[in-house]
Amino acid sequence: MGKGEGSTIRLPAFSTCRERHDETFLLRAVRPPLTSGGGGGTVTWSIIAREPATGRLGIAAASRFFALGARVPFVETGVGIVATQALLNPLYGRKGLALLREGHTAQEAVDLMVAADDGREARQVHAMDARGGVGAFTGSDCVAWCGHITGTDCSAAGNMLAGPEVIEATVAAYESRHDLPMARRLIAAMMAGEAAGGDMRGRQSASLIVLDEQEYSELDFRVDDHEDPLAELTRLEQVSRERWVHFRRFLPTRENPAGITDRSRIDAEIAAATARKEP
Repeated sequence: MGKGEGSTIRLPAFSTCRERHDETFLLRAVRPPLTSGGGGGTVTWSIIAREPATGRLGIAAASRFFALGARVPFVETGVGIVATQALLNPLYGRKGLALLREGHTAQEAVDLMVAADDGREARQVHAMDARGGVGAFTGSDCVAWCGHITGTDCSAAGNMLAGPEVIEATVAAYESRHDLPMARRLIAAMMAGEAAGGDMRGRQSASLIVLDEQEYSELDFRVDDHEDPLAELTRLEQVSRERWVHFRRFLPTRENPAGITDRSRIDAEIAAATARKEP
């Protein structure tokens, strides 16, 4: 456990931001004023997950912060995912992925990044490697409520939230929705977190990334500035099923570096898949 981490509750690896006072750790309860979303760091919560049956990795995040999808998630096929939050350190992204690529576990990667950062107590970061291992750190100077938990095949972390119930609900929803494909499962998890209170400042942006075995993402959506970003993320995922998910099957792959270039075949198979309402 890194500095700033804490006690365990119902879900494993649960940690909150805390401050030391007379040798006693106390939960912080400061409520900052609502801002326009431009300052204060990425007041965010996110969930990272792995689908054991397919090896897919995914991340969904939401915040009262502009364009969190540009600076919070960092992903690489076959390597893992890193999410930097709170008073974010964008250097964690590439550095964390490089450490995972070198063979470090997710927790080792997080520990190494945090140890080298003099601003660590203002940071929150969690990561997942390609095998599903989780690492996380919540600094003691992150704004309450903040913390992280590890569920089954998933990790959730957040700061300046309405309370711990936000990430608890996020993980519980993800764990219970085995009936959904990963993208919709991640969105359902975030919707549950929002219903539990979400970011206490409000809503502004959201993002979703899903990786499969290919060098490029299966899905990658960003909602940078919206009154209801998770609803918009839901709409984008629905739109992706109209054509994109079918078209992607014809792109170059590791197995077929040229892909399919016969436009007549592409159009015909997309039309057939759409008529069957796949996936």
